[in-house]
Amino acid sequence: MTLGIFLAVLGAAFLHALWNALIKLGTSKVGGMVILSIVEVPIGLAVVIFAPPIDPAAIPWVIAAGCTHFAYKFFLTYAYDRGDLSRVYPIARGAAPMVVALVGGVFLADAVSAQEYLAISVLAGGILLMARGVFASGEDRRLLPFALGSALATATYTLIDGMGARVSGAPVAYVAWVFVADGTFFALGMVALRGWDVIPRNWQAWRMGTFASAASYGAYAVSIWAMTFAPIAVVAALRETSILFAVLIGWLVFGEKMSGEKAVAALVIVAGVMLMRL
Repeated sequence: MTLGIFLAVLGAAFLHALWNALIKLGTSKVGGMVILSIVEVPIGLAVVIFAPPIDPAAIPWVIAAGCTHFAYKFFLTYAYDRGDLSRVYPIARGAAPMVVALVGGVFLADAVSAQEYLAISVLAGGILLMARGVFASGEDRRLLPFALGSALATATYTLIDGMGARVSGAPVAYVAWVFVADGTFFALGMVALRGWDVIPRNWQAWRMGTFASAASYGAYAVSIWAMTFAPIAVVAALRETSILFAVLIGWLVFGEKMSGEKAVAALVIVAGVMLMRL
Protein backbone atom coordinates (compact mmCIF):
# COMPACT_ATOMS: atom_id res chain seq x y z
CA MET A 1 0.00 0.00 0.00
CA THR A 2 1.42 3.35 -1.05
CA LEU A 3 1.49 6.37 1.26
CA GLY A 4 -1.19 8.08 -0.85
CA ILE A 5 -3.62 5.17 -0.53
CA PHE A 6 -2.81 4.83 3.18
CA LEU A 7 -3.72 8.48 3.76
CA ALA A 8 -6.83 8.18 1.59
CA VAL A 9 -8.14 5.26 3.66
CA LEU A 10 -7.42 7.16 6.87
CA GLY A 11 -9.40 10.02 5.35
CA ALA A 12 -12.29 7.64 4.62
CA ALA A 13 -12.18 6.43 8.22
CA PHE A 14 -12.32 10.03 9.42
CA LEU A 15 -15.29 10.78 7.12
CA HIS A 16 -17.21 7.83 8.55
CA ALA A 17 -16.63 9.03 12.09
CA LEU A 18 -17.41 12.59 10.99
CA TRP A 19 -20.87 11.88 9.60
CA ASN A 20 -21.75 10.06 12.81
CA ALA A 21 -20.48 13.05 14.78
CA LEU A 22 -22.63 15.42 12.70
CA ILE A 23 -25.73 13.35 13.46
CA LYS A 24 -24.82 13.34 17.15
CA LEU A 25 -24.18 17.10 17.07
CA GLY A 26 -27.64 18.06 15.83
CA THR A 27 -30.37 19.01 18.29
CA SER A 28 -32.62 16.41 16.63
CA LYS A 29 -30.75 13.20 15.90
CA VAL A 30 -33.74 11.73 14.06
CA GLY A 31 -34.16 14.91 12.01
CA GLY A 32 -30.50 14.89 11.04
CA MET A 33 -30.71 11.25 9.97
CA VAL A 34 -33.85 11.98 7.94
CA ILE A 35 -32.05 14.77 6.05
CA LEU A 36 -29.05 12.49 5.47
CA SER A 37 -31.42 9.85 4.09
CA ILE A 38 -33.26 12.27 1.79
CA VAL A 39 -29.97 13.47 0.30
CA GLU A 40 -28.84 9.86 -0.22
CA VAL A 41 -31.55 9.39 -2.86
CA PRO A 42 -30.24 11.88 -5.47
CA ILE A 43 -26.67 10.75 -4.75
CA GLY A 44 -27.64 7.16 -5.48
CA LEU A 45 -29.62 8.10 -8.60
CA ALA A 46 -26.70 10.16 -9.92
CA VAL A 47 -24.44 7.10 -9.66
CA VAL A 48 -27.07 4.84 -11.24
CA ILE A 49 -27.22 7.06 -14.34
CA PHE A 50 -23.57 6.35 -15.14
CA ALA A 51 -23.36 2.77 -13.88
CA PRO A 52 -24.30 -0.41 -15.76
CA PRO A 53 -27.74 -1.88 -14.90
CA ILE A 54 -28.07 -4.51 -12.22
CA ASP A 55 -29.49 -7.99 -12.77
CA PRO A 56 -33.24 -7.95 -11.87
CA ALA A 57 -32.56 -10.92 -9.59
CA ALA A 58 -30.79 -8.47 -7.25
CA ILE A 59 -33.90 -6.34 -6.67
CA PRO A 60 -35.09 -8.40 -3.64
CA TRP A 61 -31.61 -7.98 -2.16
CA VAL A 62 -31.79 -4.21 -2.66
CA ILE A 63 -35.16 -4.10 -0.87
CA ALA A 64 -33.88 -6.30 1.96
CA ALA A 65 -30.79 -4.10 2.32
CA GLY A 66 -32.95 -0.98 2.43
CA CYS A 67 -35.04 -2.48 5.22
CA THR A 68 -32.01 -3.45 7.31
CA HIS A 69 -30.43 -0.05 6.74
CA PHE A 70 -33.62 1.43 8.18
CA ALA A 71 -33.12 -0.65 11.32
CA TYR A 72 -29.45 0.36 11.48
CA LYS A 73 -30.24 4.07 11.32
CA PHE A 74 -33.19 3.77 13.70
CA PHE A 75 -31.17 2.05 16.43
CA LEU A 76 -28.11 4.24 15.91
CA THR A 77 -30.15 7.44 16.15
CA TYR A 78 -31.79 6.41 19.40
CA ALA A 79 -28.44 5.28 20.79
CA TYR A 80 -26.98 8.73 20.13
CA ASP A 81 -30.01 10.25 21.88
CA ARG A 82 -28.95 8.40 25.02
CA GLY A 83 -25.18 8.17 24.95
CA ASP A 84 -21.88 9.77 23.96
CA LEU A 85 -20.36 9.39 20.51
CA SER A 86 -17.22 7.99 22.14
CA ARG A 87 -19.33 5.31 23.88
CA VAL A 88 -21.91 4.37 21.26
CA TYR A 89 -19.76 4.34 18.11
CA PRO A 90 -17.14 1.81 19.29
CA ILE A 91 -19.83 -0.60 20.51
CA ALA A 92 -21.98 -0.28 17.38
CA ARG A 93 -18.99 -0.47 15.02
CA GLY A 94 -17.05 -3.14 16.89
CA ALA A 95 -19.84 -5.64 17.56
CA ALA A 96 -20.92 -5.87 13.90
CA PRO A 97 -17.93 -7.82 12.49
CA MET A 98 -18.07 -10.13 15.49
CA VAL A 99 -21.71 -10.97 14.71
CA VAL A 100 -20.91 -11.45 11.01
CA ALA A 101 -18.13 -13.92 11.84
CA LEU A 102 -20.28 -15.87 14.29
CA VAL A 103 -23.29 -16.04 11.98
CA GLY A 104 -21.12 -16.94 9.01
CA GLY A 105 -19.45 -19.72 10.96
CA VAL A 106 -22.68 -21.18 12.34
CA PHE A 107 -25.26 -20.70 9.57
CA LEU A 108 -23.31 -20.14 6.35
CA ALA A 109 -20.74 -22.90 6.78
CA ASP A 110 -17.91 -20.37 6.52
CA ALA A 111 -14.66 -21.61 7.96
CA VAL A 112 -13.62 -19.64 11.06
CA SER A 113 -9.85 -19.51 11.49
CA ALA A 114 -7.92 -19.48 14.74
CA GLN A 115 -7.14 -15.79 14.18
CA GLU A 116 -10.83 -15.02 13.78
CA TYR A 117 -11.65 -16.84 17.01
CA LEU A 118 -8.96 -14.74 18.70
CA ALA A 119 -10.44 -11.60 17.13
CA ILE A 120 -13.92 -12.52 18.39
CA SER A 121 -12.53 -12.96 21.89
CA VAL A 122 -10.67 -9.63 21.77
CA LEU A 123 -13.75 -7.84 20.43
CA ALA A 124 -15.99 -9.37 23.08
CA GLY A 125 -13.56 -8.26 25.79
CA GLY A 126 -13.36 -4.71 24.43
CA ILE A 127 -17.13 -4.38 24.07
CA LEU A 128 -17.75 -5.74 27.57
CA LEU A 129 -15.19 -3.28 28.95
CA MET A 130 -16.86 -0.42 27.06
CA ALA A 131 -20.31 -1.54 28.27
CA ARG A 132 -19.04 -1.81 31.85
CA GLY A 133 -18.13 1.85 31.68
CA VAL A 134 -21.80 2.71 31.09
CA PHE A 135 -22.73 1.21 34.45
CA ALA A 136 -19.66 2.49 36.30
CA SER A 137 -20.14 6.11 35.19
CA GLY A 138 -23.89 6.27 35.66
CA GLU A 139 -24.71 6.80 31.97
CA ASP A 140 -28.09 5.97 30.44
CA ARG A 141 -28.06 2.18 30.20
CA ARG A 142 -30.67 2.22 27.44
CA LEU A 143 -27.93 3.18 24.98
CA LEU A 144 -26.62 -0.40 25.11
CA PRO A 145 -29.59 -2.23 23.50
CA PHE A 146 -29.83 0.48 20.83
CA ALA A 147 -26.09 0.38 20.08
CA LEU A 148 -26.15 -3.42 19.92
CA GLY A 149 -29.30 -3.30 17.79
CA SER A 150 -27.43 -1.04 15.38
CA ALA A 151 -24.53 -3.51 15.31
CA LEU A 152 -26.88 -6.41 14.62
CA ALA A 153 -28.50 -4.48 11.75
CA THR A 154 -25.04 -3.63 10.38
CA ALA A 155 -24.06 -7.29 10.49
CA THR A 156 -27.30 -8.22 8.71
CA TYR A 157 -26.96 -5.73 5.88
CA THR A 158 -23.27 -6.65 5.51
CA LEU A 159 -24.28 -10.24 4.78
CA ILE A 160 -27.14 -9.12 2.52
CA ASP A 161 -24.94 -6.69 0.58
CA GLY A 162 -22.23 -9.29 0.15
CA MET A 163 -24.67 -11.69 -1.51
CA GLY A 164 -26.69 -9.01 -3.31
CA ALA A 165 -23.64 -7.42 -4.93
CA ARG A 166 -22.62 -10.80 -6.35
CA VAL A 167 -26.10 -11.46 -7.76
CA SER A 168 -26.33 -7.95 -9.26
CA GLY A 169 -23.38 -8.34 -11.60
CA ALA A 170 -22.67 -4.62 -11.09
CA PRO A 171 -21.59 -3.91 -7.49
CA VAL A 172 -21.31 -0.12 -7.94
CA ALA A 173 -24.84 0.15 -9.31
CA TYR A 174 -26.09 -2.23 -6.63
CA VAL A 175 -24.73 -0.01 -3.85
CA ALA A 176 -26.24 3.06 -5.54
CA TRP A 177 -29.67 1.43 -5.61
CA VAL A 178 -29.25 0.47 -1.96
CA PHE A 179 -28.60 4.16 -1.24
CA VAL A 180 -31.85 5.03 -2.99
CA ALA A 181 -33.84 2.33 -1.17
CA ASP A 182 -32.22 3.09 2.17
CA GLY A 183 -32.84 6.84 1.93
CA THR A 184 -36.43 6.40 0.75
CA PHE A 185 -37.39 3.81 3.36
CA PHE A 186 -35.92 5.71 6.30
CA ALA A 187 -37.30 9.12 5.34
CA LEU A 188 -40.81 7.81 4.61
CA GLY A 189 -40.72 5.47 7.60
CA MET A 190 -39.88 8.22 10.07
CA VAL A 191 -42.53 10.52 8.56
CA ALA A 192 -45.06 7.72 9.01
CA LEU A 193 -43.98 7.18 12.62
CA ARG A 194 -43.55 10.80 13.69
CA GLY A 195 -45.34 12.94 11.13
CA TRP A 196 -44.01 15.67 8.83
CA ASP A 197 -42.59 17.61 11.77
CA VAL A 198 -39.73 15.09 11.90
CA ILE A 199 -38.22 16.90 8.89
CA PRO A 200 -36.24 19.91 10.16
CA ARG A 201 -37.21 23.27 8.70
CA ASN A 202 -34.04 25.25 9.41
CA TRP A 203 -31.18 25.78 6.96
CA GLN A 204 -28.47 24.85 9.47
CA ALA A 205 -29.91 21.35 9.95
CA TRP A 206 -30.15 20.82 6.18
CA ARG A 207 -26.62 22.02 5.61
CA MET A 208 -25.30 19.70 8.31
CA GLY A 209 -27.39 16.73 7.13
CA THR A 210 -26.34 17.24 3.52
CA PHE A 211 -22.68 17.38 4.50
CA ALA A 212 -23.12 14.23 6.60
CA SER A 213 -24.67 12.42 3.63
CA ALA A 214 -21.81 13.49 1.36
CA ALA A 215 -19.29 12.35 3.99
CA SER A 216 -21.09 9.01 4.27
CA TYR A 217 -20.87 8.40 0.53
CA GLY A 218 -17.31 9.71 0.39
CA ALA A 219 -16.19 7.32 3.12
CA TYR A 220 -17.61 4.40 1.16
CA ALA A 221 -16.37 5.54 -2.26
CA VAL A 222 -12.79 6.14 -1.11
CA SER A 223 -12.68 2.73 0.59
CA ILE A 224 -13.92 0.95 -2.55
CA TRP A 225 -11.43 2.91 -4.70
CA ALA A 226 -8.57 1.97 -2.36
CA MET A 227 -9.53 -1.71 -2.57
CA THR A 228 -8.81 -1.62 -6.31
CA PHE A 229 -5.17 -0.73 -5.63
CA ALA A 230 -4.38 -2.36 -2.27
CA PRO A 231 -5.25 -5.65 -0.56
CA ILE A 232 -8.92 -5.61 0.48
CA ALA A 233 -8.18 -7.03 3.93
CA VAL A 234 -5.61 -4.33 4.67
CA VAL A 235 -7.95 -1.54 3.54
CA ALA A 236 -10.83 -3.01 5.57
CA ALA A 237 -8.66 -3.20 8.67
CA LEU A 238 -7.21 0.30 8.28
CA ARG A 239 -10.59 1.97 7.87
CA GLU A 240 -11.63 0.65 11.27
CA THR A 241 -9.45 3.40 12.72
CA SER A 242 -12.73 5.32 12.39
CA ILE A 243 -13.41 4.07 15.93
CA LEU A 244 -10.42 6.01 17.21
CA PHE A 245 -11.45 9.09 15.24
CA ALA A 246 -14.94 8.92 16.76
CA VAL A 247 -13.53 8.60 20.27
CA LEU A 248 -11.19 11.55 19.71
CA ILE A 249 -13.97 13.70 18.22
CA GLY A 250 -16.21 12.89 21.16
CA TRP A 251 -13.45 13.78 23.63
CA LEU A 252 -11.79 16.79 21.99
CA VAL A 253 -14.73 18.38 20.14
CA PHE A 254 -17.79 17.42 22.19
CA GLY A 255 -16.02 17.48 25.55
CA GLU A 256 -17.15 13.96 26.44
CA LYS A 257 -15.60 12.36 29.49
CA MET A 258 -12.57 10.27 28.63
CA SER A 259 -11.57 7.80 31.31
CA GLY A 260 -8.60 5.47 31.05
CA GLU A 261 -10.99 2.52 30.92
CA LYS A 262 -12.89 3.98 27.94
CA ALA A 263 -9.65 4.67 26.07
CA VAL A 264 -8.37 1.13 26.68
CA ALA A 265 -11.73 -0.37 25.66
CA ALA A 266 -11.65 1.60 22.38
CA LEU A 267 -8.11 0.44 21.62
CA VAL A 268 -9.03 -3.19 22.38
CA ILE A 269 -12.05 -2.96 20.05
CA VAL A 270 -9.90 -1.50 17.26
CA ALA A 271 -7.35 -4.28 17.74
CA GLY A 272 -10.10 -6.90 17.60
CA VAL A 273 -11.63 -5.46 14.42
CA MET A 274 -8.25 -5.27 12.72
CA LEU A 275 -7.55 -8.89 13.67
CA MET A 276 -10.91 -9.82 12.16
CA ARG A 277 -10.27 -7.96 8.91
CA LEU A 278 -6.67 -9.03 8.24
